[in-house]
Amino acid sequence: MPEILQYVLIGLAVAALLGVVLEEITHINKAKVTLFFGTFAWMLLFIFSPEGAERDLVLESLNENIAEIAGLWIFLVAAMTFVAYLNKKGLIENLIYLVLPKQISERQLLFLTATFCFVFSSLADNITATLVSITLIMSLKLSAEKTIKYAALVVFAVNSGGVALITGDVTTLMIFLAGKVQILQLLLLALPAFLAVMLLAAMLSLGMSGQVVVESHRTDVRRVDIAIALIFLGTILCTIAGNFFFQIPPVLTFLTGLSIMFLVARFFSDDIETDPILEYVRQVEFETLLFFLGILLLVGMLKEIHVLDGLVHIYDQVPAVVANYLMGILSAAIDNVPLTAALLKSGLEMGIAEWMVLTYAVGVGGSLLVIGSAAGIVAMSKVPGLTFGSYLKYSLYLFVAFNLGFAGVYLTGLVVAGALG
Repeated sequence: MPEILQYVLIGLAVAALLGVVLEEITHINKAKVTLFFGTFAWMLLFIFSPEGAERDLVLESLNENIAEIAGLWIFLVAAMTFVAYLNKKGLIENLIYLVLPKQISERQLLFLTATFCFVFSSLADNITATLVSITLIMSLKLSAEKTIKYAALVVFAVNSGGVALITGDVTTLMIFLAGKVQILQLLLLALPAFLAVMLLAAMLSLGMSGQVVVESHRTDVRRVDIAIALIFLGTILCTIAGNFFFQIPPVLTFLTGLSIMFLVARFFSDDIETDPILEYVRQVEFETLLFFLGILLLVGMLKEIHVLDGLVHIYDQVPAVVANYLMGILSAAIDNVPLTAALLKSGLEMGIAEWMVLTYAVGVGGSLLVIGSAAGIVAMSKVPGLTFGSYLKYSLYLFVAFNLGFAGVYLTGLVVAGALG
């Protein structure tokens, strides 16, 4: 491959990143920018690869990349369809208002929001947890500045809760499937991760003294809505159990749950012409999914030209715990899924404490920038005024909380390693 082509492809990746960062200035949708640069980069790879074995290798890499993206897409479509239905029917809103008092202080609301996001994201995927949490925040009709502050907390709390269970974060699932950590060891990540979330809530609460009046919007709940909510919960639990006992891919379990949802709606005669159950698939945030597609195509291209291989060499230069910390910081700019995949495929050898730290670092490090995680992207698409710059105002708080969680996880890992040793 010509050296000049490598520089051009890296330049396209940088241009795509700048397109996301400067969206508020260019007014060009980030999904359109990343999708264009992602597909164009692969087109150049095919055009300038010599015919024969090298072009076949590019085709093989693209097919592999597309397969990974398709798996992620299908999983997210299934999960987001459940959420779209339950949101439309008001069931999630009913549950939230059942917990919330009629009046609550802004500080209390911060801690309650943080706890809810953390717990819910351990059971659901980050996208689902963020959609539900942002829906709650938007319904309270806070000022734009306070809404952005709550959104920053949601992003960090959702990503933190996701690292403790394989259903909560894709990278956690990848590291688990590679045999680097066990389910019980992952659960131990919950305590330091939760403490970090509480620290962030405490820092964000400084100077807040107002009261929030919660206007309940109760919706009549039908039997079919309760049945589908139970199917959703059952799907999440079966995802954990099925993968643990039978190594069933999560995407297959969620597709099965989705199909049962469709059949149950028909059984209750709810799948009617005026409100067809399949219509809820169209309510999925396809703008977010297209953004993922473009980003993952770009990162797959960088992997193909061996730019990501240099990341592994960091572990030869510094201690593993320092390298893992840097991977966490880096995941704020580079998608954590291919980043984790590159580290796992490199044959990297580390102790259990280091693998636990890496799980936390790549899972939560993306919270440092709004574009660094799926939760941040979803929040940015839902909250007016939440941009790269407005989120950056809370970067110091996020950085301090991340460091506390990182240190806590490392100490927990040392205790686990000592008990096993």
